[in-house]
Amino acid sequence: MTAPERAQPGVKAIGRGRRRLADRAFAWLCRIAGAFAVVVLAVLVSAIVIRGVEYLDWDFLTSPPHVFDAEQAGFKPAILGSVWLCAIVIVVGVPVGVGAAIYLHEFAPRSRVTRIIQLNISNLAGVPSVVYGLIGLATFVGFWNHFGGEDPRYNLLGGLLGIPFGRTVLSGGLTLTLLVLPVIIIASQEALRAVPDSQREAARALGATPWQTVRRAVFPVALPGMMTGAILALSRAIGETAPILVAGAAVIHFSSPDSLMDQYTAMPAVIYNWADQPNQEFQSVAASGILVLLVVLLVFNSAAILIRAQAQRRLTP
Repeated sequence: MTAPERAQPGVKAIGRGRRRLADRAFAWLCRIAGAFAVVVLAVLVSAIVIRGVEYLDWDFLTSPPHVFDAEQAGFKPAILGSVWLCAIVIVVGVPVGVGAAIYLHEFAPRSRVTRIIQLNISNLAGVPSVVYGLIGLATFVGFWNHFGGEDPRYNLLGGLLGIPFGRTVLSGGLTLTLLVLPVIIIASQEALRAVPDSQREAARALGATPWQTVRRAVFPVALPGMMTGAILALSRAIGETAPILVAGAAVIHFSSPDSLMDQYTAMPAVIYNWADQPNQEFQSVAASGILVLLVVLLVFNSAAILIRAQAQRRLTP
């Protein structure tokens, strides 16, 4: 046996030891980075809680805003405006996004056109949110108003079909729908990819049509992932400020919207306005608004967890 052959086991042992050392070092770096992020988040949340709990009471949640007096400032129109916006995103964005994902993944031919569409969807998911605000301004607020007649809330279609546009709740909701639609499509496609092909092959072997295969075998399995992606996209939509400000949301609005054709404000817009005030009391009120927004986001995320757990429980034999 030559010398290099005798030294080979020792070299392998040294190489394995170095790999274990590198793995441990990387694991500790990940732990340190995670702990640092948690500490920073805890400090920020604690600062917001300490500063905002002073004005957070029932009157704050049920009163309209005030321009000059921070103690009388309320958050009710902003809360209800955000609820209206989220309802539009749920009704319009989620079905369209899930349907588009099902078609592109299960039914669309694997052609150059499909690849171009997929590439554009991936690119749109990374577009800054203010760009969607400009698109909503040009499409729903600005362009259509040239055909609106005397009432600026109606466009050409509004005069014929009764569809309200302009600086209304519907325009803001559709703008946010455009913002989250690529995210919903991508999340739904990932959930469909996670379904094993054996599910589809078993359904087809039993004589199911392609639509029956998707509806009975694929969609129920992918539903928890789809719902999680949709709820997380909705959480992003409710916290966006730039799109709704560009698309016509008021930073101060004293009445709550009662229909899709009403003007509106939203929680991020009001918080942005309060935080921009030089008065320190209004900045404390902004912290109270941030707490309300965080609670709403936690409720949405908790709903996503419950829906996913319920769906997985139904799928478990």
